[in-house]
Amino acid sequence: MVEWQKSSFSSEGANCVEVATMFPGEVGIRESDEPRTVISTTPRRLAALLAGVRSDKLPE
Repeated sequence: MVEWQKSSFSSEGANCVEVATMFPGEVGIRESDEPRTVISTTPRRLAALLAGVRSDKLPE
């Protein structure tokens, strides 16, 4: 069973980003109000995305 975790930046309402370990080496990401729509990536790529967001240095 997949256990989804809500972002610590999300409020108690809808529109929350959730993440879960899908399989070893695969992370799922979804929007709480669209739970059937899931994108997957690797932990390394997710970490790179978050680092880019935090540093405000994402490619345009």
